[in-house]
Amino acid sequence: MQENNRNHIVMIEQKKSVTVSGVESVLGFSETKIFLALLDGGRLSVFGTELKIVGFSKTEGKFSAEGCVAGVSYGAKSLASKLFK
Repeated sequence: MQENNRNHIVMIEQKKSVTVSGVESVLGFSETKIFLALLDGGRLSVFGTELKIVGFSKTEGKFSAEGCVAGVSYGAKSLASKLFK
């Protein structure tokens, strides 16, 4: 069912956790940044401190992380261009 639905939802709860649906894969992560590929072909970056991934299901397209969430950003830049800036 998820393959036909390319929409996604981003929910940040009290700056302590983030949940995202419509995620294809985790491209990279650290304690301050998490890079996600979305099913619609876009990219989503999560920024903060002490971030840790607490759940990811490729089959359901669901992702969750905890920590101090500062924000999210959409973009099409590759992971390599962000890492080697």
